[in-house]
Amino acid sequence: MAETKGFTILHNLIDIANEISRISTFNSLIKTQCLDLSRRITFLIPLFQHLVNDVVFVPYETLVSLQEAFLSAKSLLRFCSYSSQLYMILEREKIKCRFTDLASRFEQAINEISYDKLDISEELKEQITLVAAQFRRAKEHFVPPGQELYEHLLSIYNQSCDVTTESDALRLICEKLQFVTAEDIKQESLALHKVIVDRGGYYEKSLQGLAAVLRKIEDFLLKDSENKGDGWFEKHTQVLSSGDLPLHTSEQCVNLCCQSPVVPEEFRCPISLELMKDPVIISTGQTYERACIRKWLDTGHRTCPSTRQIVSSPILIPNHVLYNLISNWCESNGVEQPKRLESLRLCKETSDGTSELIDLDSLMRKLISRYIEDQRCAAGELRLLAKHNSENRKLIAEAGAIPLLADLLYTPDAGTQEHTVTALLNLSIYEENKARIMASDAVPGILHVLKNGSMEARENAAATFFNLSSADENKVTIGASGAIQALVTLFCEGSQRGKIDAASALFKLCIYQGNKGLAVKAGIVPKLIEMLTEPGGEMRGEALAILAVIASHPDGKAAIGSMNAIPILVELISDGSYRNKENATSVLVYICKGDPLHLPIVASLKVINPLMELAKNGTERGKRKAEQLLELLELLRI
Repeated sequence: MAETKGFTILHNLIDIANEISRISTFNSLIKTQCLDLSRRITFLIPLFQHLVNDVVFVPYETLVSLQEAFLSAKSLLRFCSYSSQLYMILEREKIKCRFTDLASRFEQAINEISYDKLDISEELKEQITLVAAQFRRAKEHFVPPGQELYEHLLSIYNQSCDVTTESDALRLICEKLQFVTAEDIKQESLALHKVIVDRGGYYEKSLQGLAAVLRKIEDFLLKDSENKGDGWFEKHTQVLSSGDLPLHTSEQCVNLCCQSPVVPEEFRCPISLELMKDPVIISTGQTYERACIRKWLDTGHRTCPSTRQIVSSPILIPNHVLYNLISNWCESNGVEQPKRLESLRLCKETSDGTSELIDLDSLMRKLISRYIEDQRCAAGELRLLAKHNSENRKLIAEAGAIPLLADLLYTPDAGTQEHTVTALLNLSIYEENKARIMASDAVPGILHVLKNGSMEARENAAATFFNLSSADENKVTIGASGAIQALVTLFCEGSQRGKIDAASALFKLCIYQGNKGLAVKAGIVPKLIEMLTEPGGEMRGEALAILAVIASHPDGKAAIGSMNAIPILVELISDGSYRNKENATSVLVYICKGDPLHLPIVASLKVINPLMELAKNGTERGKRKAEQLLELLELLRI
C-alpha cells in the first residue's frame, strides 16, 4: 500500500515540478533567488522519473516531506511572481525565512533518498549531489532583498524622518524600484491589492501602512513632475483617479482623486477590485469580471478565489441583474457604460461550402448535460469547429471547454469518447492550448483512451500526445504517466495509421533521455528490428528514426546489440534512402561505442565504401555520423 501511495506522490512531484518550471516572471528584487530555486527543483525531475520504477529506495515519509516542500515552493514562487515590491522589502526577513526553510527541507529530503543505489547514470548522480549542495549553501548564505531600501522604506513607514530626509528616501525608492510613471504606481498598487486578496481581504497593519507609503510616492512623483515643469505625471494621473487604482486601507479604499465617484463594493470584481464590465457567475455562486475569473481558471486554479470552494464547472453564466444595476449606476454618475461580451458564435463550414454560426454557450451547457446524446453532440460539434479554424480553437479554450472535455474522456460511450479526444487533438494544434490541456489534468484521460478506446480514438489519442510533447516539460509528464507502454502497444498492434501516430509520438517523447529507457523496457526494440525487414518497408523509416533516438541510451544500445541487427543496418547503409542511411549509421555508431566487440562484425560486412559515399554526399548529419563510424573502424585496423 505504501509503495502504491509513493508511486502516486512521485507523479504528483513531477506534475508540481513542471508547474513550477512554467512560473517565469518574478519580482525583480528577488528574481535571482527565485530562478535558482525553480532551476534546482527542475533538475530533480529526472530523479523522480527513475524513482517511479524504483520507489522502494525512498522512505514513504521522505516522499510526503518532499511533496509538502514542493507545494510550499510553488506557493512561494507564485507569491514572488506577482507580489508588491514594497511589501517584499518590508517583509524581507519573513521572505528569507521561507526560502531558507525550504532549502533546509529539500536538502534533508534529498539526502534521505538512496539515489546511489539506483540504476541511473553517473551524470545524474552528480547532478543530484550538486543540487543538494546548492540547497545547503542557499540555506546558509541566503541574502534577503534590499537592505538599503528597507531602511529608507522603514523610516517613511514609521514617519520617523523629516521632510528633507523623507524626500531623499522617496527619490531613492523611486529610482531603485523604477517608479517613474502613473502606470508604475498603478501596477504596484494592483500587486499590493493582490497580497490583500490572498489574505482573504484581511488588511494587516503593514499593508495599511504600505498603502499610505505608496500614496506618498505618488504625491512625490506628482510634485517632482510639477517642479520639472513637464506636467507629464500630472496629465497621466487621471488614469489613477478613475477607480483603476485599488489601494485598500482599513476604510476600504484610498481614492487618489476625491472628485471621482466611489464605486460601490458590490460592483467591483473581487479579483481586480475594478468596476465589473461583464459580470459572470461561477458554479459556487460568486460573481467576477469575466476576464479575471477566466484567467484565474486558465492558470490551473480549481477553487473560487473568494470562498475557496471547488469550482465544479468552468462555465460562466452572465449576471444580467448585476450588469443592469452597474449600467444604471454608471449612467447616474457620468461613468462610461460597461460593454459586455455577446454570446460567442463560432463559424462552422458545412458540406455544401457555406457557413453557419454555432452558439458556443449552448455547446458548453450540453457538455455537462446528464444526457449522453447532448454530450456526444457537443463534443462532435467542437471537434469540427476546432478542425481547421485557429480562431475557433482559441475561443473554445477561452470559454473553458478543455476541462469539460477532459472529464468526458472517461465516458463509456465510444462515440462521445472518440469525438472528445479528437476535439482535444484539434485544440492542441493551437500553441497556447497545449498548456491549458496539460493544466486540466487531461493526460490520464488521454492515456485511458489510448489503452481502451476504439482504434480511431486510440490513433487520435496518440496524435494528441505527439502534439503535446513539443514542450520538454510535457515530455516528462507524459512519459511518467505510463503513456510509453501504451504507445508501444499501439505501435506493435495498431492499424497502419495507428502505428504511424504511435511512432511519431514515441519519436518526440524519446528525445527526453528518461523516456528512452521506458520505451526499451516496454519491448519496442524487437518490433523496430522486425519492421526493418518487413516486405514493402512501410514503417522502415519510422522504425529507423526511433532506433537512432533510443540507441543513445545504455539500455537501448544493449537491446539493439543483442538482436543481431548489424547486418540489417549495414544493408540499409548500402541500399536505402539518404535519411535511412543516416539513421542506420547513427545506430551503428552508438552500439559500437557502447560495445567495441561489434566493430569486427561491422568491418566484415563491406560497409567502408557506402560510408565513404555517405561522408561525401550526405547531409551534414549524415556526413558526421559516417565519419564517426569510419574513425571507429580505422582504430580497429591500427
